[in-house]
Amino acid sequence: MSITVEHEKRRKEILSNALDVFIEQGFENTTFQKIADRCAITRTSLYIYFKNKKEVFNYSIKQLLGELEADIQKLNENAEHSCVERLASVFNCIVDKIMANQRFLSAILDYLQSLAGNNNDPEKYVRRRTIRLRHILSSIVIEGKKKGEFHALLVKDINEILYGLLEAAVFRMTILRARSCEDIKHAASVLLQAADCR
Repeated sequence: MSITVEHEKRRKEILSNALDVFIEQGFENTTFQKIADRCAITRTSLYIYFKNKKEVFNYSIKQLLGELEADIQKLNENAEHSCVERLASVFNCIVDKIMANQRFLSAILDYLQSLAGNNNDPEKYVRRRTIRLRHILSSIVIEGKKKGEFHALLVKDINEILYGLLEAAVFRMTILRARSCEDIKHAASVLLQAADCR
């Protein structure tokens, strides 16, 4: 049991260090050797934990999304708030996470560009990684419609608008190097107030 715990603990340490390398170097310029060097282990030892750089990167993304999902699940479980309020809180939480991880998102963008350059479909990759997030947004809207909190808007439409605003936040933070996305939070707030029929 303690061997498994130590293995997982070391794996998390590697992911944390690898994340710094991806942030500093970008996906393309990061090598397995650079990750090993940052972790103060040999490349051979790194193979005990991960098969290659892409696997390390994917686990880093999984870890970030796992933390985000845990945060938004807590917000979504708050029964004291209406669905509109919960949806606003969840949206703002996601935007805050985008702002806090600007440099890592730049590394993800670098990875997506490398996928596109190799004739892969980056949209498919993003959709697979964000499907649970989209589901959470949709489930709040569906619940709100059942409770009569939203006008007769299509769930898909609200979801697409909110998701489009999140994509805009990512674009602003990674490409435009914006310092804040408060205006995007405000736009979502206006949308949700307009959709709120309470």
